[in-house]
Amino acid sequence: MDGCYNSTLISENVSSSTREPNSTHGSDELMPFNVYTAVIYTIVFIVGILGNTLVIYVVIGYTKMKTVTNLYILNLALADELYILGIPFLGTNSVLSYWPYGDFFCKLYMTADTMSQFASTFCLTVMSIDRYLAVVHPIRSAKWRKPQVAKILNAMVWIVSFVIVLPVTIYSNVQEELNACNITWPEPHELQSIIFILYTSILGFFGPVVVISLCYLLIIIKVRSAGVRAGLTKRRKSERKVTRMVVIIVLVFVLCWLPFFTTNLVNLVYIIPENDAGVYFFLVILTYVNSCANPILYGFLSENFKQSFMKVLCVHKPNGVNTTGQSGRRQAASTGNHISLLPPRNHTQNGKMQSIQESVQMEVIGDLELRKKELIGQP
Repeated sequence: MDGCYNSTLISENVSSSTREPNSTHGSDELMPFNVYTAVIYTIVFIVGILGNTLVIYVVIGYTKMKTVTNLYILNLALADELYILGIPFLGTNSVLSYWPYGDFFCKLYMTADTMSQFASTFCLTVMSIDRYLAVVHPIRSAKWRKPQVAKILNAMVWIVSFVIVLPVTIYSNVQEELNACNITWPEPHELQSIIFILYTSILGFFGPVVVISLCYLLIIIKVRSAGVRAGLTKRRKSERKVTRMVVIIVLVFVLCWLPFFTTNLVNLVYIIPENDAGVYFFLVILTYVNSCANPILYGFLSENFKQSFMKVLCVHKPNGVNTTGQSGRRQAASTGNHISLLPPRNHTQNGKMQSIQESVQMEVIGDLELRKKELIGQP
């Protein structure tokens, strides 16, 4: 493996050439494109695109879904979808064994890919801080936990992510000697590479994970102390469900990305042999699996998302007919109760009532005719 490849390895998770060295290295490809890898990438791509698109549509389209937490989930879905869109570029590079799209798309692809990775991490960090405020400081944080604030924070997540990945945008290009889309660091190459690996690992994963862990540690302390003092109210139960969902999403994220960033750091000391293709393929595909797993988690962990998904997909519950029938019977019973409060009527009484009404009408008509005659002077 050449020095350039060692320096970038999979640290940025941006370049297909970083994940799959070109055959011009003089050795077998790191992750040869075969039927199995093609099927796995295709499944992950389809599930990821459809799932995250569904999340985006539901949050934007349904008013009840525009909560603060769901706006952060919307931003996470955007980041996941942008990351998933890199799979076709990765697949093309694998099939052709070179980058066919030129310098501009090389920079665009690497920037978007890296930025989406950072945006995902920062979205989860913001969501965790939001959960901390909602649970630990529900009253004081009410003025900050608003949709308008969430939208501003979402925009800041992308701005900060772009600033952080500027080195990728500046130094990425199609390397002539390898005909691969990669990062060409200025002198000294090795030092720049090490700095970038530490820089991305700390800002893009380990630092945010520390903040997230601290937030949930404080939440656990608060929930336990509150649980001892009083029973759970309906609002607190709802907050717990939302918090549980965010915790699981964060745990899945950590499990999927921890091997990737750990390998980056290990490669600074010990280079994993190039022939361990399965290791690198597993590390890369696991990061994509995280992006396509999130929509599935929302459907299982959030009743609102589940109902909205079913509504969009026109899926009805099997017991929907029974529920409607029971509702109809309850309505009929309720109507029957109201009717039973009125005195029973028979045909004779109905006839008498009709006669009385007719007599009253005749009297009114006669009175009107009499007044009319008086006005025109007739006797």
